[in-house]
Amino acid sequence: MNDHDLLPEGLEDRLPASAAAAARVTRALLDAMDGHGYDRVQPPTIEFEKSLASRMAGISPRRMFRFVDPASLRTLALRSDMTPQLGRIASTSLAHAARPLRLCYAGQVVTIKGDGLDPTRERLQIGAELIGADSVAAAGEAVAVALEALRAAGATGLSVDFTLPDLVDLLAAGPLPLDAGKVEAVRRELDAKDAGGLVDAGGAAYLPLLEAIGPFDAAIARLAAFDSGGVLPDRIAGLRAIAARAAPLARVTLDPSERHGFEYQSWFGFTIYADGVSGALGRGGSYAIRAHESGTEEPAIGFSLYPDDLIDLLAQQETPRDTLFLPLGHDAHRAQQLRMIGWRTVAALCEACEPRALGCTHVLKEGEAVRL
Repeated sequence: MNDHDLLPEGLEDRLPASAAAAARVTRALLDAMDGHGYDRVQPPTIEFEKSLASRMAGISPRRMFRFVDPASLRTLALRSDMTPQLGRIASTSLAHAARPLRLCYAGQVVTIKGDGLDPTRERLQIGAELIGADSVAAAGEAVAVALEALRAAGATGLSVDFTLPDLVDLLAAGPLPLDAGKVEAVRRELDAKDAGGLVDAGGAAYLPLLEAIGPFDAAIARLAAFDSGGVLPDRIAGLRAIAARAAPLARVTLDPSERHGFEYQSWFGFTIYADGVSGALGRGGSYAIRAHESGTEEPAIGFSLYPDDLIDLLAQQETPRDTLFLPLGHDAHRAQQLRMIGWRTVAALCEACEPRALGCTHVLKEGEAVRL
């Protein structure tokens, strides 16, 4: 290859086996969401930057590719996350639809640079949003739908990790007060699981949170013991109810102060992992949608799945499909009958076409499929 054939860093082609697996995974995930009453929407890839960046807290335009629209002379942005687009749809075109409103989506998202050591800049994002409610029941549904969808798509060994994204804010405003200037440092050291750094940041009282991590039953008991100020009983009860719904589908763990990846979530968040997939397969949680027209905020809860690694894993595991070679002069009507019952066919275009070289496993002879 020369430099004319290179793709930019973090972008890649999906070749046939991977593209086929991507189509199957996408269809399985969306079908599972549809089965729970989630209607699919398809927002555009490009929107006005202001709309994408201002609909929800924590969305940074610095992650987006931006450029000026020659028609309107306003700044456009290539979406880096589809969740704000669902918020726009819910608060405009579907503002008067009955709540809770269930929507799902699938599409590509692009960022200026990858995360950490992962250089990937374009990813497939598939998810669902339950708009108009962020109750314990809604959270339980979101977690269960995400897990069921991933199982239907072929993910195995699922685990889900719960967190309370606003926990430090809640405690700092109540039983464990912190100066405003120390809150972010305490969040950062809790994320890093650095006990020494947490003490140096002025968060010594928050050290027990580093022990309330791990398998759910043990971790939630330690969190309950830590809550001497009595500000978390509703949160703890809610987590237990959500865990009870998730437990038949996945291993459940707890990391109550985790904030990485939860830039706009409020009281509840969750991360999903699977065997054979490096890193998180998806994240979700509760958040608020800003309605610009009224200035109000609407509660919502949902999840985003990033199944690219799962797709690559499944593509490697799949065996080649049976494919029927159709020689020159074959019976076109018979070939059509075979396709109607599920056969995949490849027709010869010249005498030199060789079945095995074209990936065929069978050849049509006297109207029947004969294995090569």
